[in-house]
Parts: sequence; structure tokens; C-alpha cells
Amino acid sequence: MATTRAEGAMMDSPSRPDGDARTRRGPDAGGLVLLLLPALAVVWVLFGGGLALGLVQALGYLPVAGLGELSWGHFARVLTDPDFIRSLLLTFYIAGTSTSIAAGISILTALLLASLVERSRVIHFMFQVPLTVPHLVIAVAAVFMLAPAGLFSRAAVALGWIQTSADFPLLINDTWGVGIILTYVWKEVPFITMMILAVLRQSGNALLDVGRTLKASPWQRFRYITLPTIFPAVGAASLIVFAYTFGAFEVPFLLGRTYPMTLPVWAYKNYSDIDLLARPEGIATGIVIALVVMLAVVLAQMLTKAARKRGVIL
Repeated sequence: MATTRAEGAMMDSPSRPDGDARTRRGPDAGGLVLLLLPALAVVWVLFGGGLALGLVQALGYLPVAGLGELSWGHFARVLTDPDFIRSLLLTFYIAGTSTSIAAGISILTALLLASLVERSRVIHFMFQVPLTVPHLVIAVAAVFMLAPAGLFSRAAVALGWIQTSADFPLLINDTWGVGIILTYVWKEVPFITMMILAVLRQSGNALLDVGRTLKASPWQRFRYITLPTIFPAVGAASLIVFAYTFGAFEVPFLLGRTYPMTLPVWAYKNYSDIDLLARPEGIATGIVIALVVMLAVVLAQMLTKAARKRGVIL
């Protein structure tokens, strides 16, 4: 009898309208855009306005310097300048080398820590700490540690590895940008490692268990399971790192040589020159940097979308 009354009450009770369900799910795409519109408008105005103003000045419109005609002459002079070519090659070398080394170290580190991170919060915390440290702070620390009279050279003298600090290898303001590369590698390895570990925790370990069940060798598991699984994460993270290191200013400014200099430093030098006629060339260089960075970001976004289609969430 009680069961019959309960069933009747359930049948008599009105069902919740679909609007309540939509309310519980939150706003739809259109409502979300409206909520974000004020913040997006500020970003579009500041970023888009600055980019448009920079493009106009790079095209030669700078009344304060007596330039009032728009032309591509400044871009042509920049792209054909031997100093620009040297700076471009140096920037690609530093960004590409530091990204490649960081990606290789991150893959090995992630594979070693894949089973430890789940059991050790300390290791997880240690890899997150460098992510919170600004690049400027790391660059200043690198000066104190890697300089000829820095901490490492004094330690080497104290241990008897070298006779004087003058025997310590030049790692700051050197020809090959070793100090810049080491700084970027130390800063970016934790970022790429955490990206790889997230993918391995999501699906990699389960697939490896299947490979072990099928008697696959360690190399076969790495070649056919681990590498395809982590490739989207490694590629996307590496492109992000490359984009940042290509456009970064503070680290090469503090640790790099005065000639040749990286593109961001070269752009800053021209922009801050007392000769206002050099400013359009500095802005044109900045636009070239922005184009390269945006291309890397677009490629990273494409890799991320491809990974999501395969069921891998980055």
C-alpha cells in the first residue's frame, strides 16, 4: 500500500522544466561570450590597438621624426640588413637549441618519474617550483652563478679543479649563448615534464600495462605506445617554449653578447635609439618577432586539437 502511494506521488509530481536543467548546466556559448565580452574588449583594444599603432609606425608614419608617408621601405631595410640576418640566425639557434635540449631532458625525466609522481607529492612540488620563478630572477641568478667570478668558478677553485677564476669557461656573454641556453633549459624542463606526466597519467600507464600483457619489449613499448602517446604534448609544449624563448628579452639582454644580439634585444636597441629615424626599424623587427611567435602558437594549437580528437587532453 505504501509502495502504491509512493508511485502515485511520483507520477503526480511535476517534472522539472528543461530551463532548470539548462540553468544547472550553466550558460550556453552565447551567454558565455557575453559574460567575457567586457574583458575581451579590453584585450582587443589594448593588444589590437598597440599592434595597429606599431604597424603604422613600422610603415614609416612617425610625424615626430618628420616621417609622414606609408611605405614598406623600413621592412625592406630590416630584412636585408646583415645585422638583422645575424640576429635572426642567433635567435633561431638559441630558441631551437634550448627547446630541443629541454624537450629531450623532459622526456627522459617524465619516463623516470611516471611511476613516482603518483606516490610522491614532494617530487611533484619540486617540479612545480621553477614554474613560479620569473625568467628575470633566473637570469640574475645565472649571472651570480655562471660569471667568471661567480659561485661556480669559486667552487671549482676551492675544489682544486681549476687554478684561478680566469680558467673557468666563459658561460656569460659568450659566442654560443651557452648561459642563455642553460637558463632556458633549467626554466622550461619542468614545464614540458609536467605536460608529459599529465598525458602519461591519463592514458599512458594503462597502455603500457597492455603492452606488458602482450609481451612487448621495453623498446617496443616506447616506440609504439609511449612515443605516440606523448608526442602531441611534447610538440605543443615545445612550440610554446620556442615561441617564448624566441621573443624573450630579459635573459639574452643580461646574459648575451653585445654583438650579435638576439632579435628582441636588437629591436629594443633600435626602438630606444636617440635617432628617432631608427624607431620604425625597431618596430618592424618587433612585428617580425610577433609573426614568428604567432605561427608557433598556431602550430601548438593545431597539435592540441589533433590530440583532443584522439582522446588525449592536454
